[in-house]
Amino acid sequence: MSKTVKQGLLIAALVILLDQVSKIWLMDYLGVAGPDQRAAGFPVTGFFDIVGVWNKGVSFSLFSNHDGSGAWILSLVALVITGAMLVWLWRAQGLRLALGLGMVIGGALGNVIDRVRFGAVFDFLFFYYQQYSWPAFNIADTGISVGVGLLLIDSLLDSRRKG
Repeated sequence: MSKTVKQGLLIAALVILLDQVSKIWLMDYLGVAGPDQRAAGFPVTGFFDIVGVWNKGVSFSLFSNHDGSGAWILSLVALVITGAMLVWLWRAQGLRLALGLGMVIGGALGNVIDRVRFGAVFDFLFFYYQQYSWPAFNIADTGISVGVGLLLIDSLLDSRRKG
């Protein structure tokens, strides 16, 4: 196993660990045991709150349904995509690409763990400004977003080198 693969897998494991520990701690702190419970949360700053919400779909609760099959379908899709990204990581050249792939893989698996355990993903980071707000998200979502950003940057820089 190459050094690049090890670095990507280490980042994936770190994202999963941070995501799951933060969720477990906040669920306990807010008194939320599962998707049938909501928590009021608390303000941190004038633009950021910690909340306790459950997302039964994907981003912005898209594709959520009431019979619970959505969680299993989304988990299966995430696992297939994660498998493809692991193959990509195995072939990766360069730290930036490995870190990006590791962050996306870790974030995807962090949310799959929630879907398998609870049938929904626990989100708790809520940013807003006056009447504008961003949907609540979690550490796994952050890993996915930052990882995709790194993949885009790597792609742009790689195409410039080749061009």
